[in-house]
Amino acid sequence: MEGGEKQQHHHHHFVLIHGVCHGAWSWYRVATALEAAGHRVTAPDMAGCGASPGRGEEVASFEEYSRPLLDAVAALPEAEQAVLVAHSFGGQSLALAMERHPEKVSVAVFVTATMPAAGKPMTYAFKQLSQGKGPDFFMDCALGSAGDPRNPDKTFLFGPKYMARRVYQLSPPEDLTLGIAMVRPSRRFLNDDTMNGDVLTAARYGAVRRVYVVAEEDEWKPAEMQRLMASWNPGTEVMGLQGADHMPMFSKSRELSELLMVIANKYYPGI
Repeated sequence: MEGGEKQQHHHHHFVLIHGVCHGAWSWYRVATALEAAGHRVTAPDMAGCGASPGRGEEVASFEEYSRPLLDAVAALPEAEQAVLVAHSFGGQSLALAMERHPEKVSVAVFVTATMPAAGKPMTYAFKQLSQGKGPDFFMDCALGSAGDPRNPDKTFLFGPKYMARRVYQLSPPEDLTLGIAMVRPSRRFLNDDTMNGDVLTAARYGAVRRVYVVAEEDEWKPAEMQRLMASWNPGTEVMGLQGADHMPMFSKSRELSELLMVIANKYYPGI
């Protein structure tokens, strides 16, 4: 046990990546718990999200959308490795950061996140997730269009009823209230060159150690779909989080925070 006790004293740097329509605010419970345990937390707003200026519909590319994360990882000191944690749509920005800076990531954690496969375009995962979901599934969500009128991109905004039924159904009611007040429209980037290109390689993206945290009661992204994405990536460790809806940072914030610290210690550089 002595070695395990020593591991508890490592102080990690967690970089928390939010999901579609959300912002850094969605990590407030987890960030508080991690910082209280002595860890450092960075939670950037992606372009056009959260408290960042500009409208999400006007973000020109997925690269631009992900730039706050890519810049944060690139700016890490030379010898430092961070624990990168992505939620939902944030998994695609995480994948791009892993491809660009594999040496900066001690472990990548996908929390009910879209997890692309090396050698396939990032839109592949999105298309698999969308299969069998008709317009009725999305209830009062608002779909729009943005970008080039000749080749418009879809925009998406969660509706309050959909959030209550399929996204936050096990979360504290005050967090649902916060979410309804804070969500902003986001582009999907389905026509984007980075999203459709062969940008994720086995040698870089595929070489980073990774863990998939399955939200077992997710109504939007079923647990079997989460496990399928993990299976596309050999070597992925899969951990289940019981009683978690699509927002584990709210529905199971304490358990998720503790699990992230366990994962960070397990994959500490050099161990």
